[in-house]
Amino acid sequence: MSHAFHQRGGCQCGAIRYTLTERPRAVYCCHCIECQRQSSSAFGISVRARRAALSVEGETAKFNKTSGDRLTVCEFCPHCGSRLFHNRPAHEDLLTIKGGTFDDTSWLKPVGHIWLKSKQAWVLIPEDGLRFDAQPDDYDVLSVRYAEQWGPPGRE
Repeated sequence: MSHAFHQRGGCQCGAIRYTLTERPRAVYCCHCIECQRQSSSAFGISVRARRAALSVEGETAKFNKTSGDRLTVCEFCPHCGSRLFHNRPAHEDLLTIKGGTFDDTSWLKPVGHIWLKSKQAWVLIPEDGLRFDAQPDDYDVLSVRYAEQWGPPGRE
């Protein structure tokens, strides 16, 4: 018997809760300096999903950042500061959920790694994962690999 994909998460203080009701488009690790700072770790886990598959309880705050010519809208909890989501206005139907904010992270299996030119030297990258020295031109190859391993995005 199959049942719907259903993963919950939220911020550190609990003021923001969310539910993802569709398998994501892709899960990957980002090793850029910003993700290292934002996650206080060696990389960030990115879960790319359709915005329509995400329901949010609570009010997030937002800030805009630019990287080169790319504008990114970042959403976080205004109470504890936990960064939860970000997206690019050019792709309003998609967003990236910060993987570490899910209640259960055991299902997160990255298919690739981006920004390897700034990764920490001690981080070992699996041989079978997709690899990008910097920002990929698009995320299609990550989405295709994720679908090959876990099935197409959507409900289980």
